[in-house]
Amino acid sequence: MQRSRFDFDGAQVVVIGASRAGIGAAIARAFQDAGAQVRITGVEPDCAPEDAVRFDYTQLDVTDTAAVRSYAAALPRVDVLVNCAAITRRGEEMDPDFFLKVVDINLTGSFRCAEAMHPALRAARGTVINIASMYARFGSPRNPAYGASKAGVEQLTKSLAIAWAADGIRVNAVAPGFIVTQQSAGARQDESFTKAIEARTPLARWGQPADIAGAVMFLASDAAAFMTGACLPVDGGYSVV
Repeated sequence: MQRSRFDFDGAQVVVIGASRAGIGAAIARAFQDAGAQVRITGVEPDCAPEDAVRFDYTQLDVTDTAAVRSYAAALPRVDVLVNCAAITRRGEEMDPDFFLKVVDINLTGSFRCAEAMHPALRAARGTVINIASMYARFGSPRNPAYGASKAGVEQLTKSLAIAWAADGIRVNAVAPGFIVTQQSAGARQDESFTKAIEARTPLARWGQPADIAGAVMFLASDAAAFMTGACLPVDGGYSVV
C-alpha cells in the first residue's frame, strides 16, 4: 500500500459512482489508503472484484430520489461526499431523450445525493466534492449533454457552497481533463484524436485517475479549509492553452 500524503483516519467517506475502474474507484482507494472508512455506490449490481473486498458497496440509481434518500438515511455519518456518477456517449447526445438522461444522472443525480446527505454533512461539518469536467467551459459538439451537465455541476457547486456555508459544509469541484478510464476507452481508439490531445496538453500526456484523486483529497482536507465554491482544473494544462 502506497503511503498517503493525507490523513483521513476515522473519516466516513461516500463515493457515488465508483463501481468501475476509473476516477471514482481511484478516489475511493486513495481515501481508504489515507485511513478513511469508505462506502461506494454504482448503478451496476456489483463493483470491480478487487474493490468488492475493500469497500461497502451498494447498487444505487442516482435518478431515483426515494432510493437515494433511503441510502442516505441509513448512513451513520458522512464527513466527505464525492459525487462521481456520470455517463456520456460520444456522438449520441443530440437525441433529446438521451440528453435528458445524461443531465438527470450527471447533474440532478449529484444534487439528489448532496441534498439527501445534507443533514449528515451538517452534523459532521463535512465537505462535498463534485466531479465536473473541463467541458463545463469548452464547447462539446459530440457530447452536448455531457458538457451542459458538467457546466451545471460547476454552477451547482457554487450555489451549494453559498447555501450551506452557514452549516459548516464546504462544497468544491474538480474539473478533470482527458483521463485514461473505461469511459474514455472508445475515444482513445482513435489514434489521431489521442495524439492531438497529447500535443495540445502542456504536460504532454493523458491524466490517470490517481491524478484526480489527489486533487479531491486536497479539497477534502484541512489544507483547503478556506476553499469553498471553487472548481479546480486538473487537466495537465489543456485549458490554459
